[in-house]
Amino acid sequence: MPSEKEKARILAGRRFIRYEDDGDDHDPSDQQLKLPQPPLVKAPMATTAIDLPKNYRDLKLNGDILDILFKRESHRVFTDAPMTLLTLAYLLWATQGIKSIRGQNYATLRTVPCGGARHEFETYLIIRHVEGLEPGAYHYLPMTHQIEYLGAVNRLDERIETSLSGQAWAATANVVFYWSVLPYRSEWRYSAFAHRIILVDAGHVCQNLYVACESAGIGTCAVGAFDLKTSNALFGLDGEDEFVILAAPVGTVSAADKAKEDAFYAFLKNES
Repeated sequence: MPSEKEKARILAGRRFIRYEDDGDDHDPSDQQLKLPQPPLVKAPMATTAIDLPKNYRDLKLNGDILDILFKRESHRVFTDAPMTLLTLAYLLWATQGIKSIRGQNYATLRTVPCGGARHEFETYLIIRHVEGLEPGAYHYLPMTHQIEYLGAVNRLDERIETSLSGQAWAATANVVFYWSVLPYRSEWRYSAFAHRIILVDAGHVCQNLYVACESAGIGTCAVGAFDLKTSNALFGLDGEDEFVILAAPVGTVSAADKAKEDAFYAFLKNES
């Protein structure tokens, strides 16, 4: 049985996700106060950026959504085969790609839904084995569909494992996605209600990664157990106005394992 202290933590968590309004009057949000909205995206962090390709159809993706949903699962075993830059570009676009901009830079419409179109996340990467890219830390620039190289990471595999709370399998991935949140992007509109929305929005982003990976024949596994300080330090995040909220290692998977999975899920699909 959990201790009284742990029970209190559990109940506090339940109250948070319920967000029961206490009926008191709330202060107006900064949007209602007509304060300037925060930037739609984070400014570039480096002096140069790498253009990403957009010819996604060259990947010969699986376009059968029923097949993709049947086969989608978490992968924790990856091969040493390299990942192409086009594949990485596709995954970045699928999870945070910008399709259009509303108004005078008022909001971005992206490939994922988001409360109030606030899109409060930034995408960071630790790259291990992607063709044409140096291993190290990167940041995605969705407005221009580019990535910027933030620098080398000493003891890269060890740092990945440590940042993800000792999960050694993650250090065999081709690339690890780390999503940070800038809460004020959502707080500007939703004030104290923003934080519940943020958690839902994070799920939208990660689910698109799962679907995109399955369509491209590669694997991923979402990771909620990570060391916050270590993860933030990888990308120089302050931990207050911006901090890591979710991670997902992504890697190539063996043809033999995929063949077994395909046969199994074909059976399930036929049975349905």
